[in-house]
Amino acid sequence: MQDRRAWIAVLAGAAGAVIAIAAMEFYAARAAMPVMAIPFGTSIVLVLGSPGADAAQPRALIGGHLISTLVGLIVVTLAGPEPWAAALAVGIAMAAMHATRTFHPPAGIDPLLVVVNAMPWSFLLVPVAAGAVTLAVFAYVWHLAVRQFDWPARWW
Repeated sequence: MQDRRAWIAVLAGAAGAVIAIAAMEFYAARAAMPVMAIPFGTSIVLVLGSPGADAAQPRALIGGHLISTLVGLIVVTLAGPEPWAAALAVGIAMAAMHATRTFHPPAGIDPLLVVVNAMPWSFLLVPVAAGAVTLAVFAYVWHLAVRQFDWPARWW
């Protein structure tokens, strides 16, 4: 019986990921921004597939993306879109996420995207902040309504 429940939870998480990715694709097309420039694919997999993980909690999800993107924006402003700057930004973002207890591994791609593509400061608000908050709300509703799983373990 336990194995069946585990598989139902896995399938429910996978179905939620399908819906979330489809919505992300839809909004990316509407905004004329390639979905690869919106850093939430792996966050969706983590938050819906391993909801008990520390990195899947809202503080890490939202904070990790915000801090990593902010680091990328600061680095690209100071150093420009250079390959070495992108690498440096990822390292600094990792340290910053650990220091702020917002470690969210999928957010590690944010500074790379920001620096390589010389993203504007508005990228921090849309799509990053808006997307991270929307994903947290979606995950809350999905886990509660579909999986009947108490997520998150803690909000902050």
